[in-house]
Amino acid sequence: MTHDNSPVEFHSSDDMQWHEATSKLMNELIAAKRDLQQKTMELQDALDQVKLLKGLLPICASCKKIRDDKGYWQSVEHYISAHTEAQFSHDICPECMKKLYPEYFRESKTETLPEKPGQ
Repeated sequence: MTHDNSPVEFHSSDDMQWHEATSKLMNELIAAKRDLQQKTMELQDALDQVKLLKGLLPICASCKKIRDDKGYWQSVEHYISAHTEAQFSHDICPECMKKLYPEYFRESKTETLPEKPGQ
């Protein structure tokens, strides 16, 4: 059949084989195009979900706040949460524990922590 729905006329078996081969290739091409469109949509969905930080981040050398594009200073946690999918939980590193809470810091694993008031 042609695009105008009139029957296809074959003048030889070679014409018929050529038509069958062409039809098969067209069907494969259409299937490949559909597959490519599906993959493109999947990749676009993935890109839509990815938030990426790149470039230089102006960060305060003292308090570690980050200056945003509008000139406002924000905590690292706020800035990164706003620009990525990252979430934060907080802890205290050993150096800060020793500095901030020396009475609860153990120098070695054999030392015991002092008892908390009321224990």
